[in-house]
Amino acid sequence: MILVKRNVDAEAIYKEVAALMVERRQCVALTGAGVSAESGIPTFRSKGGLWEKYDPIEFASIEAFRKDPSKYWSLRGEFIKDYDRYQPNKAHLALAELEKRGIVRCVITQNIDGLHKKAGSKNVIEIHGNLMEICCLTCGKEYKAPNIPEEMPPHCSCGGILKPNTVLFGEELPADVFMKAKEASAGCKIMLLVGTSAIVQPAASLPYLAKQNGAKIIEINIENAFPDADYFIMEKAGTALPNVVGEIDKIRRVNLI
Repeated sequence: MILVKRNVDAEAIYKEVAALMVERRQCVALTGAGVSAESGIPTFRSKGGLWEKYDPIEFASIEAFRKDPSKYWSLRGEFIKDYDRYQPNKAHLALAELEKRGIVRCVITQNIDGLHKKAGSKNVIEIHGNLMEICCLTCGKEYKAPNIPEEMPPHCSCGGILKPNTVLFGEELPADVFMKAKEASAGCKIMLLVGTSAIVQPAASLPYLAKQNGAKIIEINIENAFPDADYFIMEKAGTALPNVVGEIDKIRRVNLI
């Protein structure tokens, strides 16, 4: 089921959104866990998500990591070891295709799974870091998942504890990375909100920044998270984004005739 603005039918809204994207072009996508759910990666805040089962402060805060890193690694360890079996889905691939066509300028993602880059997106701003990049807290040696020591929690060859390059609860976002995200949001003409709860700060401020600077907001989600969106498509990202690409193809074919 697709709910659309002013009760317009689904096909019409896809055409309208596609036309807007072709016209304005300068589009930025802000993605959340819902994009990767179709790749088999658990979400965090949705019903049945990780944070319903585990207290994030106990398992995923920087303070807890310093006290007992094994708790964090008990959640992340198997995923990191099995990383190669997780593949981009149709949503990731559609965003990469839209970048190739010069419509999507960049992807700002709250996800730490690296699947946007794996799908072929070149300009990706990972504001919460990347789970595949592992470093030693003692000597700084870098590892690339899934090629990390077997023990849990894993230790560097120097004996130091390894930590993924991700932002844990209680840590500040890297200032330079978030500044890039703000600049991209303030300068875009369209922001695609895809699979995000739009409640985690400071990322949740980005669509408001975009809208304040005149951007249209298109939300694709299984439930409406951003009430000020100009368009809301109630659908999984892996279905909706390929539909948008398909409508853009139709527009281009007509213009070539």
